[in-house]
Amino acid sequence: MNGALARVTVPDADEARDRSWQVVRSAYLQREPLPRRSHARPLMAAIAVCAAAAALAVASPPGRAVIDHVREAVGVDRAQPALFALPAPGSLLVKSDDGLWVVRQDGSKRRLGTYREASWSPFGRFIVATRTNELAALEPDGDVRWTLARPNVSSPRWTGTRTDTRIAYVDRTGIRIVAGDGTGDHLLAPGAHGRIAWRPGNGFALAYLTPTNVTVTDTTTGKQLWRAPRSPGNATALAWSDDGQRLLVLTPYHLRVYTNGGQLVAQEDPSEGWPDLAATFRPGTHDIAVSRSHGSRSSVYLLNGRSMFEGTGQLDGLAWSPNGRWLLASWPTADQWLFLHATSARRIRAIANVTAQFRGRLFPQVEGWCCTNTTAG
Repeated sequence: MNGALARVTVPDADEARDRSWQVVRSAYLQREPLPRRSHARPLMAAIAVCAAAAALAVASPPGRAVIDHVREAVGVDRAQPALFALPAPGSLLVKSDDGLWVVRQDGSKRRLGTYREASWSPFGRFIVATRTNELAALEPDGDVRWTLARPNVSSPRWTGTRTDTRIAYVDRTGIRIVAGDGTGDHLLAPGAHGRIAWRPGNGFALAYLTPTNVTVTDTTTGKQLWRAPRSPGNATALAWSDDGQRLLVLTPYHLRVYTNGGQLVAQEDPSEGWPDLAATFRPGTHDIAVSRSHGSRSSVYLLNGRSMFEGTGQLDGLAWSPNGRWLLASWPTADQWLFLHATSARRIRAIANVTAQFRGRLFPQVEGWCCTNTTAG
């Protein structure tokens, strides 16, 4: 039997081998600079899947059927070869190893420069970005409005009204606050270096994490508004719902949701021991989208139980469209972006060749999807 199978010629066998190698190579390159234990299982699974595909490519007609299934598992078939347009209004902020990019709804892209992290201002008029020792306010076309030199800057976040804004960020001294015009810089929380998130609505309340607590502080008066015990582990997400009534805290093995007064109202701990990779509120609701690893596979689902997508490897980045109709899920294993419809599991728009579109060697990271109209207000 083995000899008979070995003599069978399968159409497109060489192309199948080439595609398998490209997936393996992409997965390896995007993980090499930041090796983490949690990535090992998905990476090995992706390699194993591709090796199986190459072997089956020279096997038999039943083998070809399995190959078709494998191709679907590591990338959505009929994916668009490039991002021609976003499925919803707004603009993406994307960070690649080549630099920071803005992507408009019509698919046009503009490189802003070499920055490490970034986020939108409240109405999309500006962007706050960081270099190693610099905080910078930019316009979406890349023009620099002002800069501030600080040691080891990270985690910039912007909030406020059209006439009064604040930026929170982290540097070597702790969590700091500066006005949107670059004035009045001061230290808020000495020694604090965790994730930060502005509460939407009136006032300038900031949530941040200490090793043992979730803390919310009025940054104008310095008064602590509330504090609650937090789960152990490094937080991978800290985010408010749009109405400022719910706060999400995610660590790899603990998801917690608090009220605006610090009461725990929802929680989820992965029972099988595989980590949650990302979580975010759907705009205008208290619904939460979660990406979870299941060993060699990952799934995206709503916390209420509705499944949105499942695939091989890691789905490790989530960003909702401003109108809440589409969820962008990053899929480095397949070098694809997936736009998942909020209410219809069958409506999926896949974009292939994502890494090359941002001139990078590593798979890019989405820093935010902002604002129905990011050209005014």
